[in-house]
Amino acid sequence: MKPSLPLIFLSCCVFSTSLYAQAIDLYVDTKTKQIYSEPGAGRVRMGSFERVPDTPPKPSTTVDTGQAPAAGKDTGVAQSPQGTTVTTSPVDKSKGTGPGPSKGGFGYADWKEKDPFKWNLNGDGSQYLKFGFLNQVQLRYEQNNPGSLIQSQPVDDSTDIGLRRTRLVLQGQITDRVYFYTQYGMNNFNFLSQMNGNRHIAAYFHDAFGELRLTEGHQMVLGGGLGMFNGLSRFSAPSVSTIMTMDVPVGLQYTAERTSLFNRQLGVYLRGQISKFRYIVAANDSFPITTDGITNDGAISPTVSNFAQVGHKKNFTGMFYWNFWDTEPNTNPYMQGTYLGKKSILNLEAGFATQKDAMWTGTSAADARFHDMTHWSVAGYLDAPVDKVRETAISAYIGYTSLNYGPNYLRMNGNGQNSANGVGPGGSLNGAGNTFPMFGTGNLWYAQLGYLLPIDWLGGNNGQLQPYASITSANWEALRDQMNVFNVGLNWLIKGHNSKVTFDWQNRPIFNTAGNTIANRNQFVLQYQVAF
Repeated sequence: MKPSLPLIFLSCCVFSTSLYAQAIDLYVDTKTKQIYSEPGAGRVRMGSFERVPDTPPKPSTTVDTGQAPAAGKDTGVAQSPQGTTVTTSPVDKSKGTGPGPSKGGFGYADWKEKDPFKWNLNGDGSQYLKFGFLNQVQLRYEQNNPGSLIQSQPVDDSTDIGLRRTRLVLQGQITDRVYFYTQYGMNNFNFLSQMNGNRHIAAYFHDAFGELRLTEGHQMVLGGGLGMFNGLSRFSAPSVSTIMTMDVPVGLQYTAERTSLFNRQLGVYLRGQISKFRYIVAANDSFPITTDGITNDGAISPTVSNFAQVGHKKNFTGMFYWNFWDTEPNTNPYMQGTYLGKKSILNLEAGFATQKDAMWTGTSAADARFHDMTHWSVAGYLDAPVDKVRETAISAYIGYTSLNYGPNYLRMNGNGQNSANGVGPGGSLNGAGNTFPMFGTGNLWYAQLGYLLPIDWLGGNNGQLQPYASITSANWEALRDQMNVFNVGLNWLIKGHNSKVTFDWQNRPIFNTAGNTIANRNQFVLQYQVAF
């Protein structure tokens, strides 16, 4: 395909960053306590600071109120020429003399509290209410699948602006043993989005669950409600605001938007942490396939399995982790994407999900043959600092998943909002827009690798860069060729996960109706995330 101006624009945007630093980083030697302006062995970064003149400041004419400004580890440190030691003298903070934390830069914030969105209910903050927000806006260039139509007109490629996720969160630890979590919002909204012909898509509760801690610690926590109480993989219940790649491997959310509400179901669960062992087991009520909003979804076929339109059984799931190094936070069932070097995590993980008679084949409901849906997986996860002085870190995951939906099950899906809404002549097995064979009966490998680059590369308060790559490789029973999807991207973590720009390139295969790979298509996305 010919190069297009939108694609060139997308590529340029992600690599445009500040070419100058407004501050300088300081490091302290952990043994001698001397302060340096260059990293080195045994030195730990203190923060970013403004340069100040060597001459003493003029006396202030303002009235001394007696109130000291908020002080942190960055306060009261002088600056010297690069590469030399720095000595400091006591600073009278009550009168505001001496340099403070540097201002400027894309990531500078002057919050009064470490977490200003948390309202403590007791003195030590162990009981609290916390408000959260997530918004992911995307600018996308899409090489559409063959035969794609937008509003009945053929399109080879297209651009669009969309909202991948927009969420409001309210959670709280209201007693030592009682916790609740609610999340309200919408997903996958672009100019083609509609519900029964109406573009006013309704937001809804994604999560609403409560927990009762049965033990003094987190050994046993009983919970229930609406949420992602899923087994199989850490990506089956992810904290989407903290993921490293632009999107999660949605294929590991095995019932998404078929018998679940955007990967959520109503259920009860028991979870906990016993020493290095973490677990969650759950019993969930699947939603009927007949209420997913797709006309006659789950229609019976003699050779291809689908979700059964009759009957109802519970969905049982479990997920188990062994933490070799640090243990992960256990606030709720959701799993962190990357800790950006703040923790040292090495896990061995395994999970399962099963539902009796979830699928069917046949010619009619009268002669239907029912099949159990049974999935299991094993995986390894690494997320740890590499150089604590320069604040570099590595994040890696590799997992194998066996998926059994019954004979020849195959489902097309794309990451995020679809870029087209119809298929004309010359169409492929993939269907319209950006979809590919994401779900199926067979075996799936998923791996991702990322590296957090040194914090001093972009200067003070300008964040860090994190390149990453991932591969999804599936051997689906219904296809003749391997299904491989590649993603390569770059995060600009302006202020950690609170303010993050991501550029992502995806390459996906195109299949003909015989199950052979006939081509590949590309997708380029620039996403900006605001989250707290």
